[in-house]
Amino acid sequence: MADDPRALNAAGLQALQAGDGARAATLLRRAADADPGAALLWYNLSTALAVTGDSAAEAEALTRALDLEPYLPHALLARGRLHETAGEAEAAVEHYRRLLAAVDPAAPQGPGFAAGLAHAARTVEAHADALAARLDAALGTHIDAADPQSALRFAHCVEIGLGRRQVYVHQPLVLHYPYLPAEQFLDRRHFPWLAELEAATPVIRAELEGLLAEGGAGFAPYVAYPPGTPVNQWATLNHNDAWAAQFLIKHGEPQPAVRARCPQTTALLDRLPLLDLPGRGPVAFFSLLKPRTRIPPHTGATNIRTIIHLPLIVPERCSFRVGSETRAWVEGEAFAFDDTIEHEAINDSDQLRAVLIIDTWNPHLSTTERDLLRHYVAALAAARPGEPGFEPN
Repeated sequence: MADDPRALNAAGLQALQAGDGARAATLLRRAADADPGAALLWYNLSTALAVTGDSAAEAEALTRALDLEPYLPHALLARGRLHETAGEAEAAVEHYRRLLAAVDPAAPQGPGFAAGLAHAARTVEAHADALAARLDAALGTHIDAADPQSALRFAHCVEIGLGRRQVYVHQPLVLHYPYLPAEQFLDRRHFPWLAELEAATPVIRAELEGLLAEGGAGFAPYVAYPPGTPVNQWATLNHNDAWAAQFLIKHGEPQPAVRARCPQTTALLDRLPLLDLPGRGPVAFFSLLKPRTRIPPHTGATNIRTIIHLPLIVPERCSFRVGSETRAWVEGEAFAFDDTIEHEAINDSDQLRAVLIIDTWNPHLSTTERDLLRHYVAALAAARPGEPGFEPN
């Protein structure tokens, strides 16, 4: 056993279990010295040194372990506790944050380590609360003086810095146009015609109810992958009318049958500045989400367009998340969002939810860029027939 790190480690752990911290520390130091590149041996040594009360040597052993494996979870927890005991709050929180980032919260943990994780999470949260309070006191008057859009973006910046808001980016499935702002919900000022759309809510809803009174004829599952296609997160909704749609315009092509049954909705859509991209857009459809149905997190086809929701039938316990922001649909109140940012929808009620969904150009594209994109998509369609469409996803 003289220079066998495995044997020394086993003997040291046995001594530690027996409560002999001094002997354990001696054996485990010999083990670490015999195999100095093994992070676990340095961590085991630190546990023995903790028993002996030699916090300086314990810290040194933990530093050696973390130099070798910077995200060794138990070492991060122990190092954070050492800093916390010494009154070094910032250093403790830094190690706790690394710990929380390194550990899968869904993975099973032993009771002692699970308690340590919970303590780390509480400590990080309390630190963020205290920092947020100080920032509010220092910045409150400046934020109050800012315009609403600037104040909102700045508030999100602060939340990101506090670790309370995740940053989401464009993840288009088909066409990614670079350098456009990654806005989750877009400001209404870009779409002055939303007021006209909202004013027509009673008429549009009445025409939808007419379709529903026919027994839902014409509505079909929104997700309908052909056999042999990977369905991924869509397994439960594939060919399932729990999420169903009826199109007034599909891939830029008017759908005569449903338009004839919804003449006033059709007339309104024909007046609105929708996405005009031959063979791709606009799209306009009634989207139904049955009770107790969840549309899983996903992203759409392209960020050159913006998706508009006009809520028509919205029971309680319905919600819609885009990126880091969750909203409730409100009947008659339209909103615009970027569907290439991860989003999901939930109907946790016992009633049907219905929304009119349409698309328009991303307002940050210039007129020249829109013209170029029309030429590009036309050329692409000619060169690659069968290119995927741009239905909102």
